[in-house]
Amino acid sequence: MRTALSSLCVLLVASAAAEPVRNGFDLAGASVAVAEIQAGGPPRDGIPALDSPDFAPVPEVDWSPEVLVLGFAWKEEARAYPVPLLDWHELVNDRVGGRPVLVSWCPLCGTGMVFDRRVPRDGSERHFGVSGLLYRSDVLMYDRETESLWSQIRSEAVTGPSGGQRLTLLRSKMESLGAWHRRYPHTTVLTRRTGFRRDYDRSPYAGYATSRKLLFGPPADDRYHPKMPTVGLRLPGGDQRAYPASELAAVGGRVEEKLGALSVRVGYDEALQVFEVDAPPEVEVVEGYWFAWVAFHPETSIYQAPSVPESNAGGPSGSSPSED
Repeated sequence: MRTALSSLCVLLVASAAAEPVRNGFDLAGASVAVAEIQAGGPPRDGIPALDSPDFAPVPEVDWSPEVLVLGFAWKEEARAYPVPLLDWHELVNDRVGGRPVLVSWCPLCGTGMVFDRRVPRDGSERHFGVSGLLYRSDVLMYDRETESLWSQIRSEAVTGPSGGQRLTLLRSKMESLGAWHRRYPHTTVLTRRTGFRRDYDRSPYAGYATSRKLLFGPPADDRYHPKMPTVGLRLPGGDQRAYPASELAAVGGRVEEKLGALSVRVGYDEALQVFEVDAPPEVEVVEGYWFAWVAFHPETSIYQAPSVPESNAGGPSGSSPSED
């Protein structure tokens, strides 16, 4: 009996000491707190990335001109990725203007980001899937070549052989399909022909964007409504600057600033709830919810309208926040 108990104790100690594995991913050596890596519900690839995306010209698709899209253009080619599709797939492995790109969307953070799929360190091209794991509510992507986990907002691998390596963030645009089409008349649009059976007319996140609730943390920074639309700038040298929508709306929707040696212009259309950023190419632009930006950039500076006290920040579009 004593021997059996001793063996059980050894097994329990070994189990406790073992590095955690979640959704089949080894989290050993993670560069972020393992306790903050959470399973979102679906298993690995339970949210299927699109590897063979189908596109068509705007007149040939049934998307409304008002539908929100993540737009990206490179060389002579422009693409529009409707958010109702991205809600169900989150990642698109694509090639635009000959450039291998990863189109990523995190519905929980409201962040649409486009990356070059080639890892700068060695130039290797990666293909990405949805891990089913989250870090601070943000999607953790994985590359199928090394099974490393990548944080979308950090733009960096946080586990695996690629740990510490970064992806190149490319400039993209969130706006209506109609506005994107006017900007790029030759654009093509991701179609519903995905190869998967999903109800793309139904949002699995209905009500989330106006609610104060955060499903997977982190604790909310209450200076603004957690889902306040915010555009953040990451500057060369590491400085960060946030522009909450309510602050921009308070000054007529547009501000020009000098950030160090760099000049930037940031606009916000309150009616359409879209940002317009004019900044040098070395500045990284991240659009999303306030809680997500500040969770990943706790030292960020914040643009504040001179006439609006910080405590008056309202709901996600500058209105009174929902109490849900």
